[in-house]
Amino acid sequence: MRISVTEAKAQLTELVRRAQSGDEVILTRHGQAAVRLVAVAPATDARSRRCLLERLRAAARKKVSAGPTAARSQDFLYGDDGLPR
Repeated sequence: MRISVTEAKAQLTELVRRAQSGDEVILTRHGQAAVRLVAVAPATDARSRRCLLERLRAAARKKVSAGPTAARSQDFLYGDDGLPR
């Protein structure tokens, strides 16, 4: 959305709401783009980041299944005699 600075003065609250919801709001001066209103991303604190990482790690641990070690992961390619099948 493009709107002149003069018109934006009367609609500032609505323009801020639109920018927060993700709409692109560009203020123009004399028909030229002058300013773009964008929402500020909420800052995350260390505690919330740590909590998120712990949840991701827990989810990853649930998905990992016990399988062969890396040293034995290719054993299915070889027969009992040690030769390729």
